[in-house]
Amino acid sequence: MSNQTSSLFDPRPSSAVKPTAEYRTPPNNEEAEQALLGAILVNNKAYEKVGEFLRPEHFYDPAHQRIFAAITKMIDRGQIANPVTLKSLFDNDPELAVEGGSAYLAELAANVVTVVNAGDYGKTIHDLFIRRQLIEVGTDMVNEAYRHDLDITALDQIGEAEKQLFDLASTGDVQGGFVAFGESVKHAITTAEAAFRRSSHVTGVTTGLIDIDRKLGGLHPSDLIILAGRPSMGKTALATNIAFNAAKAHMRTSGQEGGVVGFFSLEMSAEQLATRILADEVQVPGDKIRRGEIRDTDFPKFVQASQDLARCPFYVDDTPALSVAAVRTRCRRLKRTSGLSMVVVDYLQLLRGSSSRGSENRVQEISEITRGLKAIAKELDVPVVALSQLSRAVELREDKRPQLADLRESGSIEQDADVVMFVFREQYYLERAEPSRRPDESDDKFNDRYQRWQQRLGEVHNTAEVIIAKQRHGPIGTVRLYFDGQFTKFGDLDQHHQTDE
Repeated sequence: MSNQTSSLFDPRPSSAVKPTAEYRTPPNNEEAEQALLGAILVNNKAYEKVGEFLRPEHFYDPAHQRIFAAITKMIDRGQIANPVTLKSLFDNDPELAVEGGSAYLAELAANVVTVVNAGDYGKTIHDLFIRRQLIEVGTDMVNEAYRHDLDITALDQIGEAEKQLFDLASTGDVQGGFVAFGESVKHAITTAEAAFRRSSHVTGVTTGLIDIDRKLGGLHPSDLIILAGRPSMGKTALATNIAFNAAKAHMRTSGQEGGVVGFFSLEMSAEQLATRILADEVQVPGDKIRRGEIRDTDFPKFVQASQDLARCPFYVDDTPALSVAAVRTRCRRLKRTSGLSMVVVDYLQLLRGSSSRGSENRVQEISEITRGLKAIAKELDVPVVALSQLSRAVELREDKRPQLADLRESGSIEQDADVVMFVFREQYYLERAEPSRRPDESDDKFNDRYQRWQQRLGEVHNTAEVIIAKQRHGPIGTVRLYFDGQFTKFGDLDQHHQTDE
């Protein structure tokens, strides 16, 4: 009995109780690295198969990193890289001395069997580098999670991990390259044929507004569309109308027109956005819905509208202060699970850049955000509509119509955007500029001025302008729309709505 007890509580380490930890070498393939370097030294044309995506740091062996860096430098200069031309460079290199100095270069070249597989060797080396980086990211995630830093929340850590994984995914893309122009032409003809067969003749995602569709041809995949305006101009209302019109068209045509919409509402909650859309659908002012001033006869409309709305492929994310990396991750997820045809971000200045602590240089951060949104549009092949604020310079001019220079941090926004549109409602400014009698002004002059003001106010009543200030693939110009402030709704300015004719 005593022998059993002593064996159970024996403090000495035992291999049967606590096995020795196994050391794991990071993923690498020395043979592939040697084979690739040897192939390039024998025939520099082999470098063309890997030069686009492979970098010295992708190699595991430090000596191989130095050799590949030297080869790259020589080839970029238009010189031949072989054991003879590189000999003087590596004769006295202490890093390479362990491997045998310049003789190692000759050995690499001598052991080459074929240069045909150089591309496959390069992809293997790159894949193993990505795996090592994944291990590093995972280790950093674990270590950061164990830390108790009051300045960095768990959500901040998730955002940073998402960014690192996103950057790694971008680094890991080695599939790019030139495409034969014939393939591009075929794609263009297919797109044109699809537009011809549609009754609307729209090549992109429809906005549900005839005149804007005619001007833009719809919202095109891979385009970044900036929709800007001063406060109270209705940019959120217009973006909501366009997005919901697209989702509704997709539902009604069984996917032939419109599309699945992802709406990032960084300013308004999902419930507020739903109230706006519901008010439009049942023709009951949104403020009355919020106050509960609803008639009994309205409830059947609410039931019918809610059933219709529930079937629309319209997805809202109202998480505040999202980073561009988080937007990209969520868009990818939505496209994988439900499909995605269009993304709306309300609004651009409420997004965060890559740094979880924020950027000291706001202009630089906005540049990063716009580049990120354009990258999302290209990667997912969908139009991205991003709302943007305008500077107060508009208010200082007599003509309040916005210009490209009025965009906040305009350099990056204007440069990255494929389309820039401004929302302008003259009625808003006129209502706040009602004429008052000037000192020593006669009755006739005042009455004449007041009459002209009333006449102009009547002409622009319930109207809005969408000023297309930039369009990379089409004309610029102004489109007039109908605007009903009671329901925050934009529509086509047809003869029925035009009060000035």
